[in-house]
Amino acid sequence: MRFTDPEWLLAEPQAPTGTGVLLLAGSSGRVAAGRAELLARHGATVLAIRWFGGPGQQPGPYEVPLELFVDALDQLEPECERLALVGTSFGAEAALLVAALDGRVTATVAFAPSAYVWPGYGADRWTSHWTWQGSALPFVPLVEDWTPDSDPPAYRGWYDESLAAAGPEVVDAAAIPVERIGGRVVLVAGGDDQVWPAVDFAAAIADRRQRHLLATEVVVDPGAGHRTLLPGEAPVVGGQRMQRGGADGADRALGARAWPVIASALALRASDGG
Repeated sequence: MRFTDPEWLLAEPQAPTGTGVLLLAGSSGRVAAGRAELLARHGATVLAIRWFGGPGQQPGPYEVPLELFVDALDQLEPECERLALVGTSFGAEAALLVAALDGRVTATVAFAPSAYVWPGYGADRWTSHWTWQGSALPFVPLVEDWTPDSDPPAYRGWYDESLAAAGPEVVDAAAIPVERIGGRVVLVAGGDDQVWPAVDFAAAIADRRQRHLLATEVVVDPGAGHRTLLPGEAPVVGGQRMQRGGADGADRALGARAWPVIASALALRASDGG
């Protein structure tokens, strides 16, 4: 495959299970190479992409065209028997939206998910994280007079306050239409997430899908934070300076609890294939 961004990574397994995974990191903008290699060891063909800040892309996480992810699935599809999306934080927001748009997706795994579309800041204004067919998606505005009460900042309260301040019509318009997602949906969230209230978002997603008689698999740990550590993963360092919550033990416990569910949803080998 030839990629538009030279940093995009295709991690190929020694013994493929037939699953192709499009892997999306969060607001760091990084290519999630470590997680890609881990999933490949268990049988997935993984395309890990940078979705902003690369050649021809938006410079930040705002007004990113969802077509970027659909095009990436197009590139991955010939290599695989089935397609899946795995995303974290802002990447989970994208994964859920794309899965609702693209009927080829058979499984979606969202770490620290959002139930709503949020804004990013670019060109001196707040605007939607995402566009589709040239139009910005509705989003929940962030309240402008909020200030963090800690250093490094914890942003969870900003999202809680913004949801409370937005009217029901605004929130409803910004809700990700998760009832349109086919296949399995796995949500992984930590109760001590200090970036945003991921456990509450996961519950809102599951409730919306349940109203449409759709099952959702939710895995949580009350002490885990924003960054889940799957078995065999090294902690991620870097990214924006902020509080993310959790602790190594709790983040690893959440990953260990989630891994069998994830491996099943993605049709992977639960043990390392070497």
